[in-house]
Amino acid sequence: MYRIGRWIADHWVLAIGLMVLIYLFLPIAVVAGLSFNRPSSRLSYDFNAFTTDNWTNLCGPADLCAAVGRSAWIGLLATLGSTVLGTLMAFALARHRFRGRGATNLLIFLPMATPELVMGTSLLALFTSAGLELGFVTILIAHIMFCVSFVVVTVKARLAGMDARLEEAAMDLYASPFQTFRRITLPLVLPGIVAAALLAFSLSFDDFIITNFNSGNTVTFPMYVWGVNQRGIPPQVNVVGTAMFAIALVLVLATNVRRRRGARVA
Repeated sequence: MYRIGRWIADHWVLAIGLMVLIYLFLPIAVVAGLSFNRPSSRLSYDFNAFTTDNWTNLCGPADLCAAVGRSAWIGLLATLGSTVLGTLMAFALARHRFRGRGATNLLIFLPMATPELVMGTSLLALFTSAGLELGFVTILIAHIMFCVSFVVVTVKARLAGMDARLEEAAMDLYASPFQTFRRITLPLVLPGIVAAALLAFSLSFDDFIITNFNSGNTVTFPMYVWGVNQRGIPPQVNVVGTAMFAIALVLVLATNVRRRRGARVA
């Protein structure tokens, strides 16, 4: 006990960090465990019996795979649109000075600070007054709108940490502006762009409130979960959540491994 107490006294910051990580990952571990569970009833979440049927019969519940595919497709398109727009805006705000730059920086944070309920109702009023039919397109527009802010903040933070002397050295060595961007700027900013894209996809795939106001008859995965909640959530929903977390974890680990290998080669 003395050694344990001494170790905690010497590593209390690490100990607190480990407890926080356990607290954060405990719900994910529960979801992963429930993905291999056969509940005793549709309205029960007890660990009744181990099974792999939930993974092999993922599309068993009606409309589940269609909702997942629809959310994934919207997420990919929203990620592409918001990443391109947000990256261009981040470069403009970080590298150029123009009239209204301060106001633009303030406006970028407004979608992040605005409650989703307010944003969802405002977008609904906008789409209705514009005569747009609620559905896939309105969901996509809404997702791109609120994802852009997160992309701008993430990429801008990466640009702020870059050493401008690297680009100046490349130009001193007679590299053209395009060559400097392709060989120096883009590789250095790419981790921030990838992180922003992953964040945008997660926000889009997970959104419910804004989507619920502007979806019409289009059902995404979060709306499907909300709809079947009264009848009992099928265990395949936990499979989808576990698979999404595993894919995100693999992407993050692959990015870190590639970056470390590149640092060793350099």
